[in-house]
Amino acid sequence: MPKETKERKFLGQQRASGPIFDKDLGQHILKNPLVVDGIIAKAALKPTDVVLEIGPGTGNMTVKILDKCKTCLAVEKDPRLAAELSKRVQGTPEQRKLEIVVGDFLKVNLPYFDVCISNTPYQISSALTFKLLTHRPLWRCAVLMFQEEFAMRLVAKPGSEMYCRLSANVQLLARVDHVMKVGKNNFRPPPKVESSVVRIEPRQPPPPINFDEWDGLLRILFVRKNRTVSANFKTSSVMDMLEHNFKTYCSLNNMDIPMDFDVKKVVMDVIERSGYAEARAAKMEISDFLKLLDTFIGAGFRFTAK
Repeated sequence: MPKETKERKFLGQQRASGPIFDKDLGQHILKNPLVVDGIIAKAALKPTDVVLEIGPGTGNMTVKILDKCKTCLAVEKDPRLAAELSKRVQGTPEQRKLEIVVGDFLKVNLPYFDVCISNTPYQISSALTFKLLTHRPLWRCAVLMFQEEFAMRLVAKPGSEMYCRLSANVQLLARVDHVMKVGKNNFRPPPKVESSVVRIEPRQPPPPINFDEWDGLLRILFVRKNRTVSANFKTSSVMDMLEHNFKTYCSLNNMDIPMDFDVKKVVMDVIERSGYAEARAAKMEISDFLKLLDTFIGAGFRFTAK
């Protein structure tokens, strides 16, 4: 048989046995029902809940979500998998409880929901997390599958090797708990990395700070997280940025700038006054970053040009 005919036959056999999963879209279908049950149990669903599911795939988790909630809104980027999911519930009582949105989650306008559950495409982990955390109105909890390394960064505490800007940013906005590790063989096809599930509960009310200012500060501190705070601020690029933003702030607020204004001296004085000159970001708590930011803001410094 000619090679081309064999390849066509092979592809036909693949299609006959089910959809071909696209690894470029992060399609790794969770096939272990015990893991599915564990995720849903941690979501603690109520009969009145509206559940957002991101990346439902062929619906192994969706059908169990539908059994416990009022409505499931499933966002699926791949039209083929969306069609498979639609066929799976067709003619069942659950059909009326399922709404399928075909599209890129990062571009979809989200409606109200109570709980989010996701076997997350790993390449959008960070963007997905922050889209959820900035969504309003706030939701009750999210149970999300991530690449294990990303999940460990989310839950990392000050002083641990994995603690980073991502850890602090997410923990400012939410409580994050590690739920379980999930091995490669629980997926079809198996991913190249191990996975973990985390549970996220947004802080209510959210912290009353400008997140862009907060993140601007952390970008400076975590460039070299084991250096002291004062050392991280001594670079010319940081000083130039702070001086520009300070002068902009003074101009907008009709404040005079002293003729002998020395940005480096003023910044170092602010850091000394905060009590964190010798602290290191790698070991600082959320409350420490908040106090340092408050000291800078009080002195008229900003970390964004807005």
